[in-house]
Amino acid sequence: MSDDLPLGRAVPGWTARPRPPRAAMQGRFCRLEPLSAELHADSLFDANALDREERMWTYLLRGPYGSRGEYRAYLEKCSASEDPLFFAIVDAGLERATGLGSYLRIEPAHGVIEVGHLAFSPLLQRTAAATEALYLMMRQVFELGYRRYEWKCDALNARSCRAAERLGFTFEGIFRQAVVYKGRNRDTAWYAIIDSDWPAIDAEFRRWLAPDNFDSRGVQRTPLQNGVPKTSR
Repeated sequence: MSDDLPLGRAVPGWTARPRPPRAAMQGRFCRLEPLSAELHADSLFDANALDREERMWTYLLRGPYGSRGEYRAYLEKCSASEDPLFFAIVDAGLERATGLGSYLRIEPAHGVIEVGHLAFSPLLQRTAAATEALYLMMRQVFELGYRRYEWKCDALNARSCRAAERLGFTFEGIFRQAVVYKGRNRDTAWYAIIDSDWPAIDAEFRRWLAPDNFDSRGVQRTPLQNGVPKTSR
């Protein structure tokens, strides 16, 4: 090997990371449960049906689902999957599932995981439970010793891009013509958090989620401060 070629920094002692377990994650506003079509299909279908205009499905690869049976069949396939590994987001106040999320492209050898298949019903959108669910997922990834946590979305999905930035992800670029879905092109925006970012992001989430940051109605007193984009598009 030539001595004059640049090399990436050494990662001494690196070993493959454990795969995320199919186990519940408990928070104050929500609980993530391993997805079960039997346990969660009806609650999720009913919660999704509150989106009368079906806007939540616009940038998702699949959906909407025309019948309860069709949706249940989809969830049965999701429940059996190891990658993506799906979780139902159960609202602690309502005690019912109101959204879905998953880990995907799980690469223990490289320490990389992506979050995706986020399907948040109107009952979950713009709530503390939604933010906490995403925090619980990323916290587990870094506690398992992963080096990189990815968020990818349609570059035209302004709400998803804003969410990534608010949560502390760094914008890394756009992969042009990356996907064809629902008969249309998708340019994919890439975001990531790496392990050196995590301590500051974790501290800010803990501050934001503290009980004294919410009033008696559950409204935040101060907003989450992770969300300053580190690069601009």
